[in-house]
Amino acid sequence: MVESESREAIIPRVLVTKIGLDGHDRGSRIVAAWLRDSGMEVIYTAPWQKIDTVVKLTQEEDVDVLAVSSLATDHLLIPKLMAALREAGYQHVKVVVGGIVPDADEAILLDSGVSRVFHTGSTKEEVVQRISEFAEEARKAPAVVTFD
Repeated sequence: MVESESREAIIPRVLVTKIGLDGHDRGSRIVAAWLRDSGMEVIYTAPWQKIDTVVKLTQEEDVDVLAVSSLATDHLLIPKLMAALREAGYQHVKVVVGGIVPDADEAILLDSGVSRVFHTGSTKEEVVQRISEFAEEARKAPAVVTFD
């Protein structure tokens, strides 16, 4: 990287994943394509990821945004994911959740630190714009990463 280049000039990096037992990944594949086609670097995982694996990928891939898709009740695992990210020092990474999240559960996710919940029907333009903005915010936030 050239000395004058700043972290803000780097292309946003987004990890798109699914945690838990929900294997319905069509929506996450579509969102990953939207982000990739908009110029973002997308790291896509297969469904059924464990929380510790997602935290490790967040570190290894140096992502700005973690996008988690849920079409079942796996979104209720998100507070545990948020705690694991904070424990690992990745509270600067912005986390978004997309899919089917009942309104009553949205507050639980936001209270745990999720930046945004995208419900079914969210537009491509809305998703791309907000994730781009979250990536910019993440790059400006100080990282507090600890290595064991």
